[in-house]
Amino acid sequence: MQADRRTERPVIEADLFTLFLCSSSGSMKPARDVLIDRGLLEKDVVAVSINDKTVDLHTPIDEATVLTLIRAAEPRGLALIRHSAAHIMADAVQKLFPGTKVTFGPATEDGFYYDFQKAGGGFTEEDLKQIESAMNQIAKKNTRFRRETVGRDDAIKLFNAMGETFKVEHIGNIPSGEEISLYRHGDPAAPEGMWVDLCEGPHVPSTGFLKAIKLTHVAGAYWRGDERNPMLQRVYGTAFDTKEALEEHLRLIEEAKQRDHRKLGKELDLFMFDQVAPAMPFFLPKGAFVYNRLIDYVRGLYDNHGYEEVITPQAFDPKLFRTSGHLGNYNENMYRLWSEDMLEGELPAGEAVRTTLQEGAFALKPMNCPSHCVIFGSRRRSYRELPWRVADFGRLHRYERGGVVHGLSRVRTFCQDDGHIFCTHDQVPQEIESFIKLLYEVYKAFDFRSVDVKLATRPENRIGTEEEWDRAEGALEAGLRNAGLPFEFLPNEGAFYGPKVEFHIKDALKRSWQLGTIQYDPNLPARFELGYVGEDGKEHRPVMLHRAVLGSLERFFSVYLEHCGGNFPTWLAPRQAIVVTVSEKVDAYALKVQRDLRALGLRVDADTSADKLGAKIRNARLARYPYLMVVGAKEEEAGTLGVRSRERGELGAIPFAEFASMLAAESTPPKTA
Repeated sequence: MQADRRTERPVIEADLFTLFLCSSSGSMKPARDVLIDRGLLEKDVVAVSINDKTVDLHTPIDEATVLTLIRAAEPRGLALIRHSAAHIMADAVQKLFPGTKVTFGPATEDGFYYDFQKAGGGFTEEDLKQIESAMNQIAKKNTRFRRETVGRDDAIKLFNAMGETFKVEHIGNIPSGEEISLYRHGDPAAPEGMWVDLCEGPHVPSTGFLKAIKLTHVAGAYWRGDERNPMLQRVYGTAFDTKEALEEHLRLIEEAKQRDHRKLGKELDLFMFDQVAPAMPFFLPKGAFVYNRLIDYVRGLYDNHGYEEVITPQAFDPKLFRTSGHLGNYNENMYRLWSEDMLEGELPAGEAVRTTLQEGAFALKPMNCPSHCVIFGSRRRSYRELPWRVADFGRLHRYERGGVVHGLSRVRTFCQDDGHIFCTHDQVPQEIESFIKLLYEVYKAFDFRSVDVKLATRPENRIGTEEEWDRAEGALEAGLRNAGLPFEFLPNEGAFYGPKVEFHIKDALKRSWQLGTIQYDPNLPARFELGYVGEDGKEHRPVMLHRAVLGSLERFFSVYLEHCGGNFPTWLAPRQAIVVTVSEKVDAYALKVQRDLRALGLRVDADTSADKLGAKIRNARLARYPYLMVVGAKEEEAGTLGVRSRERGELGAIPFAEFASMLAAESTPPKTA
């Protein structure tokens, strides 16, 4: 397992205990011995950080090095625990199922997985239990994780002898001159010897640190994520520093299953999918209401924040995307269109057809930014018009491979609350600050209280000069610092045209989701030769900021649906209330209540079926109505409603006019600014 090679950079406000020591050079010792010498080796210390790089405790270091302790319960400590757990899982699988080949086994945000090619089919639930039991036995032996470096030829020879063809293939893809390392664990005196994996590390000191492990499920996964490659078995698991933390996590997993947006979408009749449009959702009437309400809410904020909305085409001549750089940097994710007149006359054959379509076919837009550049450049602009903030709710299409699409979370057609800001360099800090204010206003309205901010820097595949990237990254970093926001760096994760700030929210189940983003882009204005006349009368190049608050509406829908568990707030709920009858004798009153409330613009249903009252109430609760009104002869006579709130419980008898006023007040989107 060759680990992620991206360089880590620190969270700006770290809570780890940093040890400042003398800078003079000393002798080399294992990090563990250095900590012992300083009296700092405590039982929960799993590694150290040196110059923002995580180093395991067996690594030799300079005795005078400045260190940061990494403890088991901290995010980097948990990542080591999970990375190491993936190793002992693969060890257990190969002990139990000889001949199984291994591929990659990384740690993830809340667990780990490992991909296997297993003869005879997949893993059963009983298999997972056996694997987990074997993992616990390996952990109890408390054997050390040992790192060694090897030459490329020796590594290939070793894994060829083991029959690990996937590892051999991967070694061939490691850049020449890059160090190749192995990790081993186990008892060298045991008959089976030590288990070995191709891995950059680091790891916890020994298997004894793996005290709370749980395998969760199995899924299929293509080798390297490509459906043309062999299908593998991906075994998922998680690990924590304590059993108590593991049990809390498993409780949240069970709750997440009940909140799965695909399950809720079907139960609440919100959306569906069909193979006539793979990975492209159909929003049903109730779901379409919520979807449009989200757009209306964001649109309603734009006036106060100075945005103008535009509508742009769906399909464009490919020259637009050659200018923007999408053709050449984003080809594999774009849908192409062709018409009969492109192939008139003698029909070319084979590769000629492909070339014709590639060069001349129109493309569905994957992003709105190029068309906004066309609008900006359609006439001469003055500095007095800047900043120009433009919004677009246009539909986008991106081809996502079948192995990564997932419900509404990853689809092939979607809409963003997309916006672009054309401004001067001097206006960038204020625009970032204004955008952040808008973003936090929206997230507060949806009850997202925890937001993590990340600055994604230049990727390997990019356009523009290094000087432009330095300036762009510096501007975003300064904007975040001016806003007083703690953030962390994501090296190499920016867009090909510019760096970006990502806003990750935590939902009710403590899961993290990336939603909003703002990106600094000097490249598209240059590629489209955009300009404005400055106060000095000269031509200047604007900066383009790409920004979204909710991001993909489809993805936000899925995240928010799971966050609220289908319990939409009254202003967003497709149906706000339902009136149910005690008996058919009050059907007329119930229907009048429904009719009168609907006349006020409120979204109210009525259940006058022959079902018993208990069944009606149960059905209403399953449908997640914010309010339930029970009416009988007593309520009809008094002109009241027996109101039950989904959030507050029994409210008792409420006069019709009072309830109508209360429901109308809750129908207004929250104002949080």
